[in-house]
Amino acid sequence: MRKTKQVIAGGAAIGGGAPITIQSMTNTDTADVNATVEQILCLEEAGCEIVRSSVYNEDCVKAISEIKKRIHIPLVADIHFDYRLAIGAMENGVDKLRFNPGNIGGEDKVRLLVDCAKANGVPMRIGVNGGSLEKELLHKYGGPTPQALVESALAHAAILEKQHYYDSVISIKSSSVKDTVEAYRLISTKCDYPLHIGVTEAGGGEMALVKSAAAMGALLVDGIGDTMRISMTGDPVQEIHAAKAILKAVGIRREGIEIVSCPTCGRTCTDLLAAVHQVEKALPQDKGYLKVAVMGCVVNGPGEAREADIGIAFGKGGCALFKKGEHFKTVHLEGAVDALIAEAAAMLKERE
Repeated sequence: MRKTKQVIAGGAAIGGGAPITIQSMTNTDTADVNATVEQILCLEEAGCEIVRSSVYNEDCVKAISEIKKRIHIPLVADIHFDYRLAIGAMENGVDKLRFNPGNIGGEDKVRLLVDCAKANGVPMRIGVNGGSLEKELLHKYGGPTPQALVESALAHAAILEKQHYYDSVISIKSSSVKDTVEAYRLISTKCDYPLHIGVTEAGGGEMALVKSAAAMGALLVDGIGDTMRISMTGDPVQEIHAAKAILKAVGIRREGIEIVSCPTCGRTCTDLLAAVHQVEKALPQDKGYLKVAVMGCVVNGPGEAREADIGIAFGKGGCALFKKGEHFKTVHLEGAVDALIAEAAAMLKERE
């Protein structure tokens, strides 16, 4: 795992060996306190650990203090162009600031932000996107290349460092999976700031999930990333589910029921997808971690799923129940899924 500084945002630790935090962003009118709070509470329930809201006028600034009273996770203010909104957000109790130093109005304005951030103990995320790069860097590199993104972010960090401010998190997002991965890999070798990872403008639905999983999976396996947001058009709650699934897939988070199942072949003698759904529905997600294998045949079922805590391999003459690859019971095809569920539930109870 990459070693970084640690930043504290409203009690949430980012970097410095802390667990990777999951973020999302509200899409309500921030000035509408009730709507924004309602959405944040839904995000909290889904597992969101840090939430960001756009602050684009004075009404949004005024809403921050009331929103803060009614939520339970750190609140980040997303600022563009107007440094006065950033100062107002910090004075009203926001836990973290996200801004792009390149569009805030010059170093004198950044200096004012730093003074306010120091006074209020507020960390800041330097957010650089492919669409917001300085013209000179676009000209130098011929476009928003990974090298351009990194140079921009480090230049902005240097501006803050001149003011002896190091309480920063950096993000360098692109809508390109390849450019995103290359940019984060490059910057991880050049600084020890915590990194907020994600693919920007990823779109919606399946393609957004695939793009995010491809990029985030590559980075997380490399040990890069201290906090993350999966950007998806639509209800932000889906971003939390996607982030948790990606963290679980790469083995960083072990929580709830993880089911592994084979893609099936001609040897499969049951409706394996229905069996998977039955197991998912029956076992609780809040009673600890358990890896459950649902395999279509006994030819390679226990072997392929050897790392599962418990599993089943279906067969016409009998279904094999196994723990860590070791067969311990044979059950009839009829009622086999119920037998697996009962054994898995008993294991969960033992772990309580």
